Amino acid sequence: MIPNPRRPEQIRAMFARIAHRYDLMNRLMTGGMDLRWRRQTIQACALPLDARVLDVGSGTGDLAAEALRQRPAALVVGCDFTLPMMLCGREKPGRDRIRWVGGDALRLPFPDEQFDAVVSGFVMRNVADLDLAFREQARVTRPGGRVACLEAIRLSPRWWTPFYRFYFHRVVPWIGAIVAGDRAAYTYLPQSVEDFFTLEELAQAMIRAGLILQETRTFLFGAVALVVGVRP
Repeated sequence: MIPNPRRPEQIRAMFARIAHRYDLMNRLMTGGMDLRWRRQTIQACALPLDARVLDVGSGTGDLAAEALRQRPAALVVGCDFTLPMMLCGREKPGRDRIRWVGGDALRLPFPDEQFDAVVSGFVMRNVADLDLAFREQARVTRPGGRVACLEAIRLSPRWWTPFYRFYFHRVVPWIGAIVAGDRAAYTYLPQSVEDFFTLEELAQAMIRAGLILQETRTFLFGAVALVVGVRP
């Protein structure tokens, strides 16, 4: 069954099924480029040396681990509502310093103004209410802190779009069936991009949450975006 993003229990079950192969599939789908995108996401947060960082929808903790790599003295929290993803992340070398917390992106279990930066990677298109998710991230960010969203976005038609869609909608589910044993999950993921926002729409959602737009950039010929906002 292909999950419905309006049904959080289906999304949670899907990520639980693919947790053991999630990182490997990310490397295969992007040719390892996602690691560079995550590095640039953390760099865009301009973290102080003793930063407090929240990784929303942390999964296995790739962004959280990158934050610790760049700022070893930071306090980094990985928050996710899928326990098997976090359990897989805890087993990875060097991630014992991440503070893992179970929580929903629409109801973050933290007081106001707790973090210097709140980051997310390939998460926001899976939430049931994007505006509420950004408001929650803004709420727990201190004034002057940054919210950074790394996400696959809906593309405007270009000459190479048919090739991209063939790869994403035909090849990726086939790889997912072989590597992760779950064709449905990797059929949902490309479809979730088609149903998601453009770069401009994603930036506007961040602005509606009360954040000041700091920067936008794209990767992979515009298929992936980084949007950064500052809490006033």
